[in-house]
Amino acid sequence: MEEERLHFHEMGLDDRVLKALADLGWSQPTLIQEKAIPLALEGKDLLARARTGSGKTAAYAIPLIQRILMSKQTVREQAVRALVLVPTKELGQQVQSMIRQLTAYCSRDVRVADISGKADISAQKPILMEKPDIVVSTPSRVQAHINGQNLQLQSSLEMLVIDEADLLFSFGFEADLKSLLCHLPKIYQAFLMSATLNDDVQALKELVLHNPVMLKLQGSQLPDSSQLQQYSVRCEEEDKFLLIYTLLKLGLVQGKSLLFVRDVDRCYRLKLFLEQFSIPACVLNSELPIHSRCHIITQFNQGFYNYIIATDEQGLENPARCSQKTQEKGKKKKNSRKKGKDKEYGVSRGIDFHNVCNVINFDFPASVESYIHRVGRTARADNPGSALSFISHTELPMLMEVENALTGDSTHDSVLKPYGFKMEEIEGFRYRAVRDAMRSVTKQAVKEARLKEIKQELLNSEKLKTYFEDNPRDLQLLRHDKDLHPAVIKPHLKNVPDYLSKDSLGKNPLKSFRYTRKKREKKAGKS
Repeated sequence: MEEERLHFHEMGLDDRVLKALADLGWSQPTLIQEKAIPLALEGKDLLARARTGSGKTAAYAIPLIQRILMSKQTVREQAVRALVLVPTKELGQQVQSMIRQLTAYCSRDVRVADISGKADISAQKPILMEKPDIVVSTPSRVQAHINGQNLQLQSSLEMLVIDEADLLFSFGFEADLKSLLCHLPKIYQAFLMSATLNDDVQALKELVLHNPVMLKLQGSQLPDSSQLQQYSVRCEEEDKFLLIYTLLKLGLVQGKSLLFVRDVDRCYRLKLFLEQFSIPACVLNSELPIHSRCHIITQFNQGFYNYIIATDEQGLENPARCSQKTQEKGKKKKNSRKKGKDKEYGVSRGIDFHNVCNVINFDFPASVESYIHRVGRTARADNPGSALSFISHTELPMLMEVENALTGDSTHDSVLKPYGFKMEEIEGFRYRAVRDAMRSVTKQAVKEARLKEIKQELLNSEKLKTYFEDNPRDLQLLRHDKDLHPAVIKPHLKNVPDYLSKDSLGKNPLKSFRYTRKKREKKAGKS
């Protein structure tokens, strides 16, 4: 017999919260929500590990809202009662959006403010003077406001949440977090939410939790193969460009896709390469203004774009390692370039991209955690998805590490199945597609594209900010996937000649996975 599931209306939640949940179309809680919400409402500290896309944000947001509503029945004084710490600005905006949706019918009683953005400290002071019930921020920004005496938590804070806890130390927030904890009251309820339980999470547990309940819900850190198909294909540098061209131009990969590369230069190199074939794609990296990054994510979720090329930079994963390298090299140019990067940027980390069908690791990630967070952008909730990793010979050791980590949670011999695609079948594209196009994508073209995009997005982000606030419809028309054109576009590359048709390429496992289920249902219906 199947165990009976607990429903939202059985948790003793306020009617206004239940109404907001109904508007969101949530008929019943996910596993993490079902287990965490009742425990949180009992006042217990929680350490929860659940895979990405499992509904962790609502699992802590609902108890925060419920407890604030209950407390306001007796205490009417306005104060900051809950603090939500996140590793990135993008995640901060997403958390605020989720809380606002859940407080749609009680927004006067429960107010939320996201102060993780790049606005000046002084500009955010009026927001904090109103004492919002819930403050969402990165640790460094909270510490800055405490130092500026804009935020006082010692007497009022009741609940602390650390979301994506496994990333906070790796983003360089250890000192800020330890300093911040000195300004909190001695007694408060705390939640740590994480996709992985690494040493950093264990260290945080010791710092902030008191006799916590541990929820380790999924055995696997990623969905199983019935929901998420993971593939790898061995290919060297030139072959990577050849394969991505074939997959996208011939429609062998269908639906919204995230393409991950290792650094900003690679981002623009790949974008310029795809521009040669009239394949539009957005670029998302730490150099772009926060308003532009959030706008790109919003429009991608609304279906404006099919492809985002995103960085997952090593310098952000391990700032200590990065600074050590720059000291060894001692090159001023590289140091000055990094000044423009936002250390609180994160695309693969916790961001809820909607309806992503495919994640393509154009460059394989530098750590197991990074692989889990990247691939976790697809197959979220109960939706199917696929992940394809391009592996060069230098990336093979990291592939083995990922395999070992993931097979430890699984009974399968190999999690990343070989991608059933013979590279010799697409040799006809090599000279026409790759070599011809790559001649135009020079280092100078990449540099010019990078500068052009930053200038363009700074203009969109800052100077037009007030205009777009008054004219939101015009903001919808602002696109981020336009051609940058610093490379010479060769018109003949736009079209695929008949002799290089996709019919000659044989079976494509990614495409067959996407549509097999529907075909089976049709066949069953006919019989």
